Amino acid sequence: MLSPLSAPAACAVRRYTSQPEPVSAKISEIVDKIADLTLFETAALVTELKSRLNIKDIAMPVAAAAPAAAPAVGEAAAPAAAAPAAEEKPAEKTEFKVKLEKFDAAAKAKVIREIKNLIPGSNLVEAKKFVESVPKVVRENVPKDEAEKIKATLEAIGATVLLE
Repeated sequence: MLSPLSAPAACAVRRYTSQPEPVSAKISEIVDKIADLTLFETAALVTELKSRLNIKDIAMPVAAAAPAAAPAVGEAAAPAAAAPAAEEKPAEKTEFKVKLEKFDAAAKAKVIREIKNLIPGSNLVEAKKFVESVPKVVRENVPKDEAEKIKATLEAIGATVLLE
């Protein structure tokens, strides 16, 4: 008779071996048949297995939902629980793209100087080429307050700026 201490050791050795355990011919045959099914046939198979094995559909928790709102194991989520998640407003945007749309021709020199200051490592020639090829994104992934500050600065000197 095996002692209770010898069984876990045998499992641990088997569990950590690099070779997979051999699968029975019956299981291998079923897997091969399932692999040959089309998408529609697979969906029908899943439906049939759920009905024969009495498996109930459960609603998966929404990624944005709090973990406490997830159904307990074995419980089905009520349809009413999904309704508040659908009614939530989209999250307010926190990062923006600052896009220079156009500028006043009389203020071109001022816009070029400001663009040179806004784009790190750029010189006047690069800033001039940038301004002449508008509409173009000045900065990406900018926080809301900084994006509004850049927009106000450029609009004050005669440029049209769009926050996306």
